[in-house]
Amino acid sequence: MKNFSDILIHEGEDRDQYFNSVCPPIIQSSNFVFPSIAAFRKALVNELDQHIYTRGNNPTVQILRKKIAKLEGAEDALIFGSGSAAIAAAMIGNLSAGDHVVCVQSPYSWTYNLLTKFLSRFDISHSFVDGKDLEAIESAIQKNTKVLYLESPNTASFDLQDLPACAALAKKHGLVTMIDNSYCSPIFQRPIEMGIDLVIHSGTKYLNGHSDVVVGTLAGSKAQIEKIFKSEYMTLGAIISPHDAALVIRGLRTLELRMHRVDESAKIITEWLSNHPKIEKVLYPFHKDFPQLELAHKQMSGCGGLFSILLKADNMEEVEEFFGKLQRFTLAVSWGGHESLALPYCAFRNIPGRQDTSVPWNLIRFYIGFEDPKWLLEDLEQALS
Repeated sequence: MKNFSDILIHEGEDRDQYFNSVCPPIIQSSNFVFPSIAAFRKALVNELDQHIYTRGNNPTVQILRKKIAKLEGAEDALIFGSGSAAIAAAMIGNLSAGDHVVCVQSPYSWTYNLLTKFLSRFDISHSFVDGKDLEAIESAIQKNTKVLYLESPNTASFDLQDLPACAALAKKHGLVTMIDNSYCSPIFQRPIEMGIDLVIHSGTKYLNGHSDVVVGTLAGSKAQIEKIFKSEYMTLGAIISPHDAALVIRGLRTLELRMHRVDESAKIITEWLSNHPKIEKVLYPFHKDFPQLELAHKQMSGCGGLFSILLKADNMEEVEEFFGKLQRFTLAVSWGGHESLALPYCAFRNIPGRQDTSVPWNLIRFYIGFEDPKWLLEDLEQALS
């Protein structure tokens, strides 16, 4: 694999093609012209690598594709308008009516909706399993199972799956493996090197890193990417604009720096919280009491800035009171940007017309941004006291 610095700063950037500009141009064009019918026909043979129409392949987006593929150690990649679009394209591209999916329990909410509300309409069934238990995963595999969908760690309890073991199990049964790798980013976890077929990101989070672009990425073999490109990608049109692609390219410049910053800050804060009498539990893969700590260190080189706590509280009102005292954390659903966030799961209860979440009401998910961790600890201390 290339050095991260080379990928983030130089990969895919043929500067001699655009006036030796240090930053790639934004090719804000929907259409591309051809000098002859023969040239047009030649391009149509391989639209994945040619520029015909921006719904397929745009030059600015192509630079981003090349960077993402190299970051993941993949042969190729596709860029989508959102992480959920990338998940849907990967799933639909590998499933037909009558097929079955094995998925880890409590996945990202839109992955859950895709399986339970969308794909189920087309006679595609699913089983949710405890991803910590390899035997449970194998027991859920049926004759018509085609996909094993992983999310390691997931983004609430941070449960892990043993990725090499899951990859070996899937190959034994002829399944396509997919993982949502948004929690770790390619800096801290490299699933393709552990045998996983397709790696998905909500690039809105760490990859872009500035809370100003919604983007999804999908990386894998050339065969898989080309298959999905020709069908789901081109047909459904869930693309990113050239301007947004340029913003993500800019965001990637600092990906490695940002990941280490939030990782170091989160370690300081989780350690402090784990010793506080009003914290019942800290959920963080690299915490000393995390039940899968050995596996976390085996397949992850870092965690990033996301963790959860279980607050010692007698009722939801006490959780809401604590949250209301916080002054330096913002309530928001996403993460991965410069700003520190907190998401109290009690907010997903007592919503008219909506079923309560199964996540414990005293769980609060924190994301640590770029602020001084001591400054954030001061806020946590005053709110807890």
